[in-house]
Amino acid sequence: MDTKEIYKLISERYISPTDGKKTKMVGIELELPILNLKRAPVDTAFVHRAAEEFAGKFGFTAVRRDDNGDVYLYEEKSTGDSLSFDCSYNNIELSMGCGRDLHEIRDRFGLYYTQLTGSLMRGDHMLTGMGVNPYRDYNNNVPIPTGRYRMLYHHLHSYPLYQKVPMHFHHYPAFGTFSSASQVQLDVSRDEILKTIRAFTRTEPVKALLFSNSVLLGEMEDMICARDMFWENSTHGINPHNVGMFECDLYSESELIDYIASTSIYCVERGNRYINFEPVQILEYFNRDEVTGEYYDNEEGAYKRIEVTPEPGDINYLRTFKFEDLTFRGTIEFRSCCAQPLRDTMTVGAFHLGLQQKLDELDELLENDNILYHHGYTPNELRHLFVRRKYPAYLELEKLAGLAEDILKLAREGLRDRGFGEEIYLDPLFERINRRRNPAINMLEAVRSGRSLEEIIEDYSLWP
Repeated sequence: MDTKEIYKLISERYISPTDGKKTKMVGIELELPILNLKRAPVDTAFVHRAAEEFAGKFGFTAVRRDDNGDVYLYEEKSTGDSLSFDCSYNNIELSMGCGRDLHEIRDRFGLYYTQLTGSLMRGDHMLTGMGVNPYRDYNNNVPIPTGRYRMLYHHLHSYPLYQKVPMHFHHYPAFGTFSSASQVQLDVSRDEILKTIRAFTRTEPVKALLFSNSVLLGEMEDMICARDMFWENSTHGINPHNVGMFECDLYSESELIDYIASTSIYCVERGNRYINFEPVQILEYFNRDEVTGEYYDNEEGAYKRIEVTPEPGDINYLRTFKFEDLTFRGTIEFRSCCAQPLRDTMTVGAFHLGLQQKLDELDELLENDNILYHHGYTPNELRHLFVRRKYPAYLELEKLAGLAEDILKLAREGLRDRGFGEEIYLDPLFERINRRRNPAINMLEAVRSGRSLEEIIEDYSLWP
């Protein structure tokens, strides 16, 4: 396949869905860790019963089952909401369908969370708002038994095979079973794609200050957003263009397509088989006659080698994990925020939605900023520093706090312009700026002051 054809596939997959986008809908995906309060593995049979009870109460329908017949995805058609288990049965995800305003989404989420919490507590289980499951060491951190999740788990555990790759791999390949995120999808029009990626990429260091909430307690406590490391220093990060931030400013659509063409594909599906292979850049992939991969044979319970002939439809399996990810739905998905304490659940959605309304102002503010930028550091380098609570010597922390507050004020103006009163969801973020704390720092200081882990878990689970 020649380069022109490949670029056409990329454009049709990612750019064309944004043509004529006029709506400004928001979709929010909230992942929450499940904890067994007996400090034992999550009782998956009990969790399935709680999910079934939830589905019956709210009229959700079973959509997908695992290889054992257990449901791992329920959906409700009228709202587009879904309840699923993400990667493992230790992590629940509530995906809120597109809504007109954040109040509507929050109200539905509150009903769902209250129901789930009531059911789970009857069996000494609970949900909490942390980006890393604090009881991860007690759980069976295994994937949901489906082709996709088994493939993903196998791919991440294959890192010892990449001894010649010049990068450091962490030793948490099962991170998908115990890490939780708060993700937002916003509609984007074609003429706003580049500016959205550029402006929000530059906000990532500030987002680390505001939203970090994934601490590996007892292990790497200097890192307040371990989720960055999980993705970047795994097999997903063998090609750094598949993860993290855009290291270059994009000013033309052709540059964006070039960037997407530089990302790697690592799996496809043939029949009912998920096949994974060594990550290969998409341009190279489509120019190969065959790719050697492996699949899991259910009958034999073992992985087998297989040769795959690339097909144009394989573009559908190109999956990246960028902080700002252009999707095939005509949206940009924002993926860098940890799960938040439950009382602050709507802060992530409010922050992104408000700034989207002030995109020009945000782009100009950060283009001309001299507090954070224009001192020799890229946004990516600053993000890496800030998730470890390290600051370059040139930074004056009071001025940094002032810049973060200016960004929050832009978000507040954007939400006020929408006219729904959604700006109230930013109040906890202004408080974090004033106190110079985010949820990760609050957690660490609570531990050091002598509070028990159980007290902190309960605090982060409180719903208004």
